Amino acid sequence: MGAFHRLNLLHFTLSLVVIAVNGHNITAILEGFPDYSVYNSFLTQTKLADEINTRETITCLVLNNGAMSALTSKHPLSVVKNILSLHVLLDYYDPQKLHKISDGTTLTTTLYQTTGNAPGNLGFVNITDLQGGKVGFGSAIPGSKLDSSYTKSVKQIPYNISILEISAPIIAPGILTAPAPSSSGVNITGLLEKAGCKTFASLLTSSGVLKTYESALDKGLTVFAPSDEAFKAEGVPDLSKLTNAEQVSLLEYHASPDYKPKGTLKTTKDPISTLATNGAGKYDLTVTTAGDSMTLHTGVGPSRVAEAVFDSPPVAIFTVDNVLLPSELFGKSPSPAPAPEPVSLPSPTPSLSPSPSPMSEAPSPLAASPPAPPTGTPVGSPADSPAGSSENSTSDNAAGHVSAPLLGTIIFTVFATVVSSVILS
Repeated sequence: MGAFHRLNLLHFTLSLVVIAVNGHNITAILEGFPDYSVYNSFLTQTKLADEINTRETITCLVLNNGAMSALTSKHPLSVVKNILSLHVLLDYYDPQKLHKISDGTTLTTTLYQTTGNAPGNLGFVNITDLQGGKVGFGSAIPGSKLDSSYTKSVKQIPYNISILEISAPIIAPGILTAPAPSSSGVNITGLLEKAGCKTFASLLTSSGVLKTYESALDKGLTVFAPSDEAFKAEGVPDLSKLTNAEQVSLLEYHASPDYKPKGTLKTTKDPISTLATNGAGKYDLTVTTAGDSMTLHTGVGPSRVAEAVFDSPPVAIFTVDNVLLPSELFGKSPSPAPAPEPVSLPSPTPSLSPSPSPMSEAPSPLAASPPAPPTGTPVGSPADSPAGSSENSTSDNAAGHVSAPLLGTIIFTVFATVVSSVILS
């Protein structure tokens, strides 16, 4: 391959790398469409935007400002969140795919189905290709009507995110009448005891910290509750030896004064302040993610976020596998011991004896080094790509676009190979 062709390939690969490191951001995309400003605002208020941004293949069915205003004026934020979750499809649908549905109708999973609050088919949406090019949407509950229809395409980033406008909200039977607890009516200890966190609930009550939790409910509260087994684990300090003030700080450390559902935790980069935070960098938590798993880090040790006990704006309660031990009370985890320095042997005394024969020379360490293992590059493409691109489709580096991490890995591997080829030529 000539140098000119290699440079062209390098330029192309660099372009792909630039695309790969960016990502879709639903609120950033919708900022360019004023007709959906109310919808966009409620994605932020309910924290659904964070959950949408963590998904790699998704379709958002949006409502214009008039339809959203009629919906939000009648229902509390927790119910609005449930309804909007039903409008987030966990699959990619662009206009072409809508009109090529097998057998003319399909049931597709929504974000609401992942909450654990959707029995039966409540978290599914029925999509049906009707006569005359019309596409209808409705609840998947048997007997439900297709009360909403496809209006127009808003934006597509192929195979990543599709945004479609529909004419009216999709209302599943029972989703509007489901009890929506107000933040002031949340029974924290009752929820904790039911989730197997009786020890933690008892400590909150006996220490008086429960009142601190309850006073934070209206503005937003996220609780990380250790299970009963966590308090019995090896290495958990004897809490009875802590002063009253230290016990209070420890329990306040298990809650953040903000509403942080699962999707928000997964996208959090900065340290999380807690109720015990009293200054910059004091009593905070950091979070790391691996796929769908989340881990909290205290500086002393990690703890996996196990499951969501309660999630209704503005309150979220999670169970965690370990008691969260702040470094302010228990010190930082010990750093690994440094590796011993290599012992240097003294240089031999010069001698007038004849030089040793070549056979006595030490073998080169390179000769004994095994070759690097081969690196496989997975290759794949979406199974059902649309026949043609939508007028609002884009695959360039537009605002809000992020490709899958796997694609970034593949492109980086190709990039490194091309760079090596150019340098060595």
